[in-house]
Amino acid sequence: MEKQFITGLCAGAVVVTAILANGCSEKRARVATPGGVNSEIAQRLADSAVVIQEVMGTPDKGIPQDLLDRAQCVVVVPALKKGAFIVGAQYGKGFISCRNINGAGWSAPGAVAVEGGSVGFQIGGEETDVVMLLMNKGAQSKLLSGKFTVGLDASVAAGPVGRTTSAQAGGANMTAELLSWSRSRGAFAGVSLQGATLRPDTQANQLLYGKELDNQQIIEGQTPVPPAAQQLLHVLNRYSSRQQ
Repeated sequence: MEKQFITGLCAGAVVVTAILANGCSEKRARVATPGGVNSEIAQRLADSAVVIQEVMGTPDKGIPQDLLDRAQCVVVVPALKKGAFIVGAQYGKGFISCRNINGAGWSAPGAVAVEGGSVGFQIGGEETDVVMLLMNKGAQSKLLSGKFTVGLDASVAAGPVGRTTSAQAGGANMTAELLSWSRSRGAFAGVSLQGATLRPDTQANQLLYGKELDNQQIIEGQTPVPPAAQQLLHVLNRYSSRQQ
């Protein structure tokens, strides 16, 4: 089914690149729970892998390859729910993975929760997938240190769409520390995430790893990748296995 990306930019805020879809892809398949991991966590990891696979699988309408190759971290928040962009309300959970210390491959994923910012929105679709790229180690350090506020703790911009950014040289997306995209199963335009926050989802991490770990310990401590996260790491490595 044909999908069209619409991009927008709002100063000081993340303005998300949206895909307009008329009834979009089929419902994602339910997954088994490898390693005895909580079924909800395993499903969220599987959905995150599907989001990256589908976005990068359409290069003319996806995240530019050179941006992904430059990125230090990827944040995936699958299936945000309709009506969730409300002041102070939690509206999504997902995962962050960053480059390994040697620049090759990706770390085990840390769980994150995204919480609403200073404004509310009307969302046309029932579900919205969000992908963010952190473009340098400074942004990584800020996010892993605890609660991270979009538009305050890192410069942000809407992510461009296409095979490369060569035709879009210059502008905010070439200097921003954080770039963001969203994909919706219903029709809605660009969305500003001004004031939205990302924080560690400590409960999800405990369910996934079987012990208390914060995201800094997981990502910078070379934590082994749990079986439930193998597919997400496989997809990330398939599309960008090493730092350029």
